[in-house]
Amino acid sequence: MSISRKQFTLSAVLVAILATGGSFMFLHKNADAKATQDTNAQAAVTVDVANVVSQTITDWQEYSGRLEAIDQVDVRPQISGKLIAVHFKDGSLVKKGDLLFTIDPRPFQAELNRAKAQLAAAEAQVTYYTSNLSRNRRLIESNAVAHQELEQAENEARTASANVQAARAAVESARLNLEYTRITAPVSGRISRAEITAGNVVSAGNGAQVLTSIVSVARLYASFDVDEQTYLKYLSDQNNAAQIPVSMGLANEEGFSHTGVISSFDNNLNTTSGTIRVRATFDNPKGSLLPGLYARIRLGGGQPRAAILISPTAIGVDQDKRFVVVVNRKNQTMYREVKLGTVQNGLQIVESGLQAGERIVVNGLQRIRPGDPVTPHQVIMPNSQVSTAQQPQPTENTANSAAG
Repeated sequence: MSISRKQFTLSAVLVAILATGGSFMFLHKNADAKATQDTNAQAAVTVDVANVVSQTITDWQEYSGRLEAIDQVDVRPQISGKLIAVHFKDGSLVKKGDLLFTIDPRPFQAELNRAKAQLAAAEAQVTYYTSNLSRNRRLIESNAVAHQELEQAENEARTASANVQAARAAVESARLNLEYTRITAPVSGRISRAEITAGNVVSAGNGAQVLTSIVSVARLYASFDVDEQTYLKYLSDQNNAAQIPVSMGLANEEGFSHTGVISSFDNNLNTTSGTIRVRATFDNPKGSLLPGLYARIRLGGGQPRAAILISPTAIGVDQDKRFVVVVNRKNQTMYREVKLGTVQNGLQIVESGLQAGERIVVNGLQRIRPGDPVTPHQVIMPNSQVSTAQQPQPTENTANSAAG
């Protein structure tokens, strides 16, 4: 009987030990599960996400160029003489016909007077020889003079007439030389400085000095080089070139505030660079644009189309590939390779790899990997004017595809 009580006591102790061990194991498992949950909660980092933007756009190509004057003239003297006056201020705007320089006109006025006197003498000889010829023709009818005298009178009349023409040409030449003493602006525009000052002697001919220069400013060319693909795609039909939208921005401007038209193309493609030179014309009513300024050119082409737009901050680089990180409805990340187009108003065009309404990580790519859980912080797509409420929400199909 005593043995039975001992056995019973031992059995009770064993049962108590087993019960205590089971409770300990249960508590240990619960602790492990809680630690795992805590670890997963800590792994879900907070990242900025934004909805992919879909907008109707016109494709634009951007180039760098320089402004060029449509008219650029070096002002040179057409006669030799002493420069006695400069009539403009350096760097000022002048109109066509404005007086710029004066060369001493006195020698040329004297030459004109001399030429006029010679013309008067030649005209007097014409009168005399013409009268003599008429008299000899009357006398020849009565045989009062010989035919030789008549022929001589005719020759003298013709010579006198030729002398009048030469004298008139001399007068015209002298008058032109006198006009050349007043050097005027051949075109309207902005004038440079006076290279020769009053008191110096200037010379005409092949070695004539440049007195100053004038560049037109009412309109200017913007010259830039277009790549072969763009030329073939948008510009090869040169009959419609004037309808291609083109705009320009200066170095100190953010956008493209100046609009113009395509005016000309070069006659060949540069095989070294694979580009062709294009000129666009821009109005310059205020005269603030100057030849030589750096210009950013934006060239449009094609019909408006729908496009997927994202912020450049959302794009990652994987060797020669570009990718984004998509966040599905379960807040899990997914690697997505994309094909990029050009930049449109600060947003990157995505040609393939994304759909409108999908959510992508726009800030914090370096802190996550594909498949990681995240805590999304919804923001507006950077550089976009579309509000969060206006942005399309992910559809069920889109979410399922992202979840895959």
